[in-house]
Amino acid sequence: MTSALQRYRELWSQLNSLRRSLRGGAGYRGPRSDHFDGERFFNPGTGAGKSMADFWRWRRTRVPRPWPPWRDHGIAPQLPAVPAVPAAGEAAVTFINHMTCLIQLEGLNALTDPMYSLRASPVQWAGPRRVHAPGIPFEQLPSIDLVFVSHSHYDHMDLPTLRRLQRAHAPLFVTGLGNGAFLRGHGLARVVELDWWAQTTLRGTRMTFTPAQHWSSRGWRDRNRTLWGGLWLSGAQRSVYFAGDSGYGALFAELRRRCGRPDLALLPIGGYEPRWFMREQHMNPDDAVRAHLDLGARTSLGVHFGCFQLTDEGIDEPLIELERARRTHGLTVADFHALQPGETLVWRPGSRGLHVVA
Repeated sequence: MTSALQRYRELWSQLNSLRRSLRGGAGYRGPRSDHFDGERFFNPGTGAGKSMADFWRWRRTRVPRPWPPWRDHGIAPQLPAVPAVPAAGEAAVTFINHMTCLIQLEGLNALTDPMYSLRASPVQWAGPRRVHAPGIPFEQLPSIDLVFVSHSHYDHMDLPTLRRLQRAHAPLFVTGLGNGAFLRGHGLARVVELDWWAQTTLRGTRMTFTPAQHWSSRGWRDRNRTLWGGLWLSGAQRSVYFAGDSGYGALFAELRRRCGRPDLALLPIGGYEPRWFMREQHMNPDDAVRAHLDLGARTSLGVHFGCFQLTDEGIDEPLIELERARRTHGLTVADFHALQPGETLVWRPGSRGLHVVA
C-alpha cells in the first residue's frame, strides 16, 4: 500500500510539474514599448511566430531528411574537457551541444541555454530526442557563475537541467522579461530578468540583453507573453556575443553600432527548413554569415545544430551549407567555424585569434 501510494504521489507531482511547465507562468505586465503592446511582445517590422494554420500546414506537408539514431563524437567522459579556470588573460568557449556553450571570460564561467536532458520536450518519454552526448558531462562542468536563458522554448529553457544547476552551483540566472517568476517557481533562487538593451554586471563583466528576431511559448496560452533575446558579455579585454534563436535582420548592424565589434559571436546555423516557415525566426548558414559580417565579429562560431531534429534539414546540412556560405562571402574557417561537441576555442594573450583545442 505504501509503495502504491508513493508511486501515486510521484505521478501526481510529475503531472503537476508538467501542467505548470505548459502554462509557462503569468508572463510580463508593464508599460508599452516598441516591442511590447501591453500584453504580448513582438518583433518590430516582422512577425513573432507563425499561425496555427501555418504550423499544421508544415506538419502535414513536411519531408524531413533522415537523421541517425545516435552519433558518437568520440567524447571521452572520463577526462575533463576544460580547465576549471583558464590561464590569466585567456578566454575560452566550449561547445557542449545545441545552444549550450561554456564561456570562460576573465574569471567568469557562464553557460548559455543549458540542455542536458534526453529530450527537448515537457516530458522525457516523447518529443525530439538527442542524437549525441553532451560535450562536457554535467558532473565535470567547472563551477558555474552565470546561466543565460534566451527564451522559453523547451530546447532553450530546460527546467530539469536548470534545477540541476541550481542544486550543484547556485548560479545567477539571467533571462528576458516575464520569465523570472516562472523560474523562481521552479526552484531557481537568483533570477534577473531584463528588457532589450538592459544591463547587469557580475564580477566586473557587463551583460547586455540584446534584441533577437524570434518568439516565445511553452503552451498555447502563453504565446509571446515573455521576451526572447541574446546576450552580450563585455569583459575588460574581450567581448562575446550569444545571439540566441533569431532570424536575420537589421538588428545585427544595430548591435554593432551600439556595442561595437565582438571578439567572438555565437550564431545559430541550424533549424531553418522549410524556409517559408522558418525564415523569420531561424537563420540558415548564409543568414548567419551575413549576420557575422554585419556584426564585424572577429570570429564567429556556429551553434544550434546536430543535436535535436527540430526541423526538416539533414543533420549535416548546416555544416555543408556553412562551407558554401563561407565561399560565397569570401570567408575562411578562421572567420566562421563550427566545433564538434567538447571542442574548445581559446583566445590567448598576444594571439590574433582563437585556437581550437580538443
